[in-house]
Amino acid sequence: MSQSPNLGGSFTPTSTNIALNRMGYGAIQLTGPMAFGPPRDRQAAVAVVREAVRLGMNHIDTSDYYGPHIANEIIREAIHPYPKGLVIVTKDGARRGPDKSWPAALSREDLTSAVHDNLRNLGLDTLEIVNLRVGGQFGPNENSIEEPLTVLADLQKQGLIRHIGLSNISWGQLVGGQAIAKIVCVQNHYNLAHRQGDPLIDALATQGIAYVPYFPLGGFRPLQSSLLDAAAASLGATTRQVALAWLLQRSPNILIIAGTSSIEHLHDNLKATSLKLSPDTVARLDKIAALVAPD
Repeated sequence: MSQSPNLGGSFTPTSTNIALNRMGYGAIQLTGPMAFGPPRDRQAAVAVVREAVRLGMNHIDTSDYYGPHIANEIIREAIHPYPKGLVIVTKDGARRGPDKSWPAALSREDLTSAVHDNLRNLGLDTLEIVNLRVGGQFGPNENSIEEPLTVLADLQKQGLIRHIGLSNISWGQLVGGQAIAKIVCVQNHYNLAHRQGDPLIDALATQGIAYVPYFPLGGFRPLQSSLLDAAAASLGATTRQVALAWLLQRSPNILIIAGTSSIEHLHDNLKATSLKLSPDTVARLDKIAALVAPD
């Protein structure tokens, strides 16, 4: 695996010996629209994964319910056998309906099957990190996660999972989860315009736990703001680059998994790691969340 000059530095989550480059790659766009069905150009998708690894991105975020199965199959086709130092992070807790819906799948049977699906389609004997996805469509809830997390902890004891993370959670769920398993990362919705996670990010940083924003660029509703446009214009950068650079400067435990199906966008995203935002620019960008209506 090659190494680019700057991947935003690295972060090693607590209880691990994994040095994750802070600019990683999210595999959700390797599939068709809305993470369902095959991509328009499979070979282009394969090429993007290979280029991400060539650039030194050693953190790929995926799930077997992207497609379903398709993202993992493309990753395996592109780079298996996997280079030393590459960490593939998967996610369980949902499945895909034929109508492209995302129903929860948190029973013992569902979670065990999902782990085996990820193992099979990625061609692995052990999953390095598995995130338990809980909560609702519009964010975390306060339901107990004891039962599903216990299932993953059992699979960890069997050697099928090395480390466990949580996704779409509240602070209370994190605290409860830490009584069951060591948590190495949290993956929640967070970006310039969606900042409910600020207190959680700061708390996790003190514990050495990685925070991995999903929808770092707005997801299915791309970030749009005149303040962001102005910052990008003043820096001679794109709005995507500025939004990613802001995340990298927000806290050292934040890891980026921006997804793309384009090699050009992949290279553009990487430029965010060398983009330095002045305190004045950060202060202006920090105003964006207050101007956005709550989700």
